[in-house]
Amino acid sequence: MTKIIEVKERIIQDNNAVANQTREVLKEKNIFFVNLMASPGAGKTTLLTKVLPILKEKYRIGVIEADVDSDVDAKTMESLGIKALQVHTAGLCHMDADMTKRSLDALGLEDIDVIVLENIGNLVCPAEFDTGAHLNMMILSVPEGDDKPLKYPLMFQNSQFVVVNKIDVKEVFDFNDAKFENNVRLQNENCPIYYVSSKTGEGIEKVGQYIMKCIEEYRSHENN
Repeated sequence: MTKIIEVKERIIQDNNAVANQTREVLKEKNIFFVNLMASPGAGKTTLLTKVLPILKEKYRIGVIEADVDSDVDAKTMESLGIKALQVHTAGLCHMDADMTKRSLDALGLEDIDVIVLENIGNLVCPAEFDTGAHLNMMILSVPEGDDKPLKYPLMFQNSQFVVVNKIDVKEVFDFNDAKFENNVRLQNENCPIYYVSSKTGEGIEKVGQYIMKCIEEYRSHENN
């Protein structure tokens, strides 16, 4: 008799078990965890340099920077006075729950209220793996086009918060807000969508406020 092993299904099950363990650990320490996903060049790091100073006024921040190579992003966070850890994924296109757990251990959870994982730049693999985060946030940049929710549905299905970056070049790329929002709603009916320009600062304050709202709701729920 031929034995069939559903490898991917087992990998996902094992990953989810570790992710749930991570959430339990973070719950005990009252730490809120954000998983930030986007394509390469969408502006993840630049957006963080604008939003994290807002959060830093109220919370102690830790950042995990995941890249195939280099430590540029971690140094950028450290220049803002934010505790940061650089993770090299040895060519892997995503962070899974086990990699994230080991990264959290290496970062250290002492004196931290909020952790942000800047995941590998990719709209496919990161969406498949639960990292243990409380908020999956994704960035789409205007030059990528308003049709991306149709081409990468899982990313939008698994994100609880979508930010459209680089709105300062919207006219050049003929990005249609209504069309984009409709495409997002086809995948994720209630997902909040915010429009920002990391270059001009437009919309950044609202993004910071929304993340703060999510943090406070989490802390309030866990303390009750």
